[in-house]
Amino acid sequence: MTDFLQLAHDRYSVRGFDGRDIPEEDINRIIEAGLAAPTAVNFQPVKIWVFRSAEAREKLVSCTKMKFIEPAKVIIAVGCDPEQAWKRPFDNKNFGDVDAAIVITHMMLEIHDLGYGSTWIGHFDPGALAELFPETAGYSMIGLLPVSGRAMEPSERHGKRKSPGEIVTTL
Repeated sequence: MTDFLQLAHDRYSVRGFDGRDIPEEDINRIIEAGLAAPTAVNFQPVKIWVFRSAEAREKLVSCTKMKFIEPAKVIIAVGCDPEQAWKRPFDNKNFGDVDAAIVITHMMLEIHDLGYGSTWIGHFDPGALAELFPETAGYSMIGLLPVSGRAMEPSERHGKRKSPGEIVTTL
């Protein structure tokens, strides 16, 4: 098993896929990682869709300009139902998007740990997605995760991180 901090450092956004299929047992592990993610007050307002058929993936890809995802044999979409999400009482901040982001992050880490690649696609048209897949209507769609074998190494930008002094303030 991979050390978590090493996994967090090693995972990178993959924008080149080899088209390898993903066995059902691995998809189930990826989904399980998402289901294990914490959500605000454990309300779990998140919904996960797994696009496996060629027809469904082709329709989904038509909702984004990120055509590099076409070889991926699995694309996972994640959204949340804002009405089911916890709202912070002081300012009514809805945590549904935050919850969905945590779910996506858990799944991305599991995808990498299983030896596959993925990237978080936020550049897609949720209205077009809802037209093609009415079951997504009414959800705040947060991201798409193409999943396949990696056909690229990390970019030179991957290892560039701000220093703790630029990000962390200890009070």
